[in-house]
Amino acid sequence: MKYLIIFLVVVLASCAPDKPKNVEEYPESKQSAPEAVINDPTKGIGAVKNVTLKSPLEQERISRGLAIYEMKCSACHKLDETRFVGPGWKGVTKTRKPEWIMNMITNVDVMLDKDAEAQKLLELCLTRMPNQNVSIGDARDILEFMRQNDGEK
Repeated sequence: MKYLIIFLVVVLASCAPDKPKNVEEYPESKQSAPEAVINDPTKGIGAVKNVTLKSPLEQERISRGLAIYEMKCSACHKLDETRFVGPGWKGVTKTRKPEWIMNMITNVDVMLDKDAEAQKLLELCLTRMPNQNVSIGDARDILEFMRQNDGEK
């Protein structure tokens, strides 16, 4: 009987829901972004509600962002204005809020279905951006690389 009770406690504990992650901790998060509606449409739809940008740029993030770009993004996105499969990245950090960029990277399916600006890009490019399962932390690294690509110091 004692072993049965211990077994049930372990099973029930393993079924308990995980503690929700604080979205503010996203730079260290390696989890994909859950869907969450953001009230400001210029920030997109997703878990990223606020991004704090630092100056000067964070070199470690840039290096990681470049590696992710080369592995997951470069087949469709060029670093200049050229539209290839997807839009070119030049100037994107000047025209979009960091939250929108990160939500587009981490929550692409919902963004393409519900965000007006993402839908305009889809109409322009005629190809859906695939969900690359990029974590919020990795998306922040990509953003930092994009900032450098746009000439920020």
